[in-house]
Amino acid sequence: MLFWLNDEIKNIQKKDPASGSWLEVLLCYPGLHALIFHKVAHILYKLKIPILPRFVSHISRWITGIEIHPGANIGKRVFIDHGKGVVIGETAEIGNDVVIYQGVTLGGTSTKKVKRHPTLGNNIVVGCGAKILGNIKIGDDCQIGANSVVLKDVPSNSTVVGIPARIVLHQGRKISERDSLNHNLLPDPEADAINCLITKIKELEQAIRVLSKETNSKEVEKILDQQSMPKLSEENGSQPKKDTMQNIDDFIHGMGI
Repeated sequence: MLFWLNDEIKNIQKKDPASGSWLEVLLCYPGLHALIFHKVAHILYKLKIPILPRFVSHISRWITGIEIHPGANIGKRVFIDHGKGVVIGETAEIGNDVVIYQGVTLGGTSTKKVKRHPTLGNNIVVGCGAKILGNIKIGDDCQIGANSVVLKDVPSNSTVVGIPARIVLHQGRKISERDSLNHNLLPDPEADAINCLITKIKELEQAIRVLSKETNSKEVEKILDQQSMPKLSEENGSQPKKDTMQNIDDFIHGMGI
């Protein structure tokens, strides 16, 4: 137990630049506290002792804000960062060297007494607010984008984002220790799709202008010039008006709308 605890504390110090001494990690990291509680609850669960395992996990949730069912199987060096709102179901399985951020759910999709929660491999980063639902498998070396909803198996060495989650990177360069926590820099397929549509609209408008000149149709030119992009309304009278195209450009570059 002491060797396991020492290994977990060193893992947290390695992966969290905000961590301090081993005593600070031991006293101030709810993710570590939840895992300690789970160790006890899981042993009691395997011994088939009634009520007590769930009561221990209930106390853990009350203290840490992290709910881990006693039946869940959790590997080594699992770092639950901050952890508020994390829920890990009964038949969930988590491998080694996994990082789980706040608000993550490893949930079930069946009411039957079967394997109904996800299985996570090794070296996985699950971004904040992500939901991984059902008896699915997440392969090794994967990144799950923040707020993604994963409903299908994910092959090893992949990155998934979106609702429902889509694979945006697969068999690319392997996630390294240096950049594996950069879950804020994942690709954005929605922004890419909007960017593609905007490009196509511009191409079509240019084609129309060329055709109107060839056919000497000044009416088409007039319509195109009159139909300018609408303006966004001022917010509380304090913000300047902003062109919609600029607004979309901001979204594409990660600023949101």
